[in-house]
Amino acid sequence: MAIAGITYNPNSEPEVVGVDYDNSKMSKEDFLRVLLANLQWQDPLEAVDINEFINNSVKLREMEVLNSFEDSVKELVESNTMFALVSASFLIGKKVQYKGNATYVQDGVGYAEFKLDSDANLVKVSLLDEGGNVVDSKLFYNLKRGVTYPFEINNPDLKTDYYTVVIEAYRGDEKVNSTVISEALVNSVRKDENGIKLICGSLEMSLDEIVGIGGA
Repeated sequence: MAIAGITYNPNSEPEVVGVDYDNSKMSKEDFLRVLLANLQWQDPLEAVDINEFINNSVKLREMEVLNSFEDSVKELVESNTMFALVSASFLIGKKVQYKGNATYVQDGVGYAEFKLDSDANLVKVSLLDEGGNVVDSKLFYNLKRGVTYPFEINNPDLKTDYYTVVIEAYRGDEKVNSTVISEALVNSVRKDENGIKLICGSLEMSLDEIVGIGGA
């Protein structure tokens, strides 16, 4: 018995494989050879139903389509990742805003903003250098929750570097929590197993941490 492009030779030496052989790795030709061998040596009194042969052939085709689909998905993911890496590279040399309290000051000029979780009657915003020294500060009074308040930095004595923004907010004697949005300068981008990363000095952040692009 033969199929176009495939012949069966009963005198050929069969290939012996281990019991742990992965059948999913079997080629279409080898799969059909196995089926032909089964038909050749089957018991005529217990012949294999042709429907089973057809079903096995259909399953093989489905397996081929699935493998092709998985390969296409992998290519698409790799393509999108490379596109994201190229797109992120356009951020190099630009400032981005992110949720964090390390803000970039260049030539004495910088910017940060904050929101309060609750109303506060007194808020002190301090700017600390790498040694933990307060180099700038500002007091705010009677601020509302959920409103964005800017903290503008303009001090020619400050060197170009990252500084820590510290918020101390109170409603009476009760401390109020806050969220700080800072600026960072993108120096480079890279891709690892977790996705695209922006390198901003000693800071490293993912793209989904960015809340804005551009700044003072």
